[in-house]
Amino acid sequence: MNYGEVLTRAWKIIWKFKVLWIFGILASCGTGSGNGGGGNNFSYQFSSGELPPQVQQFSTNIEQHFSSLWWIFALLICLACVLVILAIVLSTIGKIALIKGTLKAETGAERMGFVELFKESTPYFWRVFGLSLLFFLVFFVLIMAGVLVFMGAAVVTFGIALFCLVPLCCLMIPLMWAVGVILEQAYIAIVVEERGIADGLSRGWEVVKAHWEPMLVMSVILIFGGMILMLILSVPMFLVMFPLFFMLGLTGGSNMTAPLVIGGICFLMYLPILILAGGIIKAYVQSAWTLTFLRVTGSGAEPAPLESVSSPPPLEPVNA
Repeated sequence: MNYGEVLTRAWKIIWKFKVLWIFGILASCGTGSGNGGGGNNFSYQFSSGELPPQVQQFSTNIEQHFSSLWWIFALLICLACVLVILAIVLSTIGKIALIKGTLKAETGAERMGFVELFKESTPYFWRVFGLSLLFFLVFFVLIMAGVLVFMGAAVVTFGIALFCLVPLCCLMIPLMWAVGVILEQAYIAIVVEERGIADGLSRGWEVVKAHWEPMLVMSVILIFGGMILMLILSVPMFLVMFPLFFMLGLTGGSNMTAPLVIGGICFLMYLPILILAGGIIKAYVQSAWTLTFLRVTGSGAEPAPLESVSSPPPLEPVNA
């Protein structure tokens, strides 16, 4: 497979059909990364098992507020559930539309509209969503079973079994990577070849097994390339946050109102750029994966030429 041709054509497709950027943003809704991480250091030390006074006061305040305003907490939980469901729906539709849009571009489509791609994506929604749900349930059951097994083994072996967690976690990284590539091909097979959930998953496994070399190369390029690009795009966020943490360390938290306001404004100004860039990257990666599937399986027709601007028809000669 010509990797350069696939990567170049994927860029040409999303550049010509910029509506795919919108679906890239939608597809990113279900893949948001939560970079958690507190770096707080508490100098309070206690050895009697009692909580710090600040923590006790915080817990008491939470209990008092929860007893009187429980309906607000219930409303926030319901709102969070609705937002999660909406994010899953939009992410699924976005992924399907990116696959469908790439396929239409390969067959010579000249224009793509948002409503057109959205309508053409809905028939595949439950199959793609069902496959994602199936994977989540299997993954959750395996994780819970593994936790229970290791907890039991740790009790029996007096904690010695916990030393096996490090090599097991190292083994899980390439395993989850391979499963992700198989699922990616299964999603594409469902849309491109009109397959069901089980048939699409079987097809994804067959494609990866039969063409593991191009799949490995493309996964390295797309996964690591996407991570590097997102890291570069996140640099301005770090540049904004670093002075805030530096001043927090110097002043101990006093007189931080103005820096926090400035940092918040900078964050809100840069957030649309970050969302748009993330959507473009997502659209490019999904288009490249779809083209990879079409190239290794021969499912698509001969790629149609992509022209950013259609050339005008030739002029008729005028007889004097």
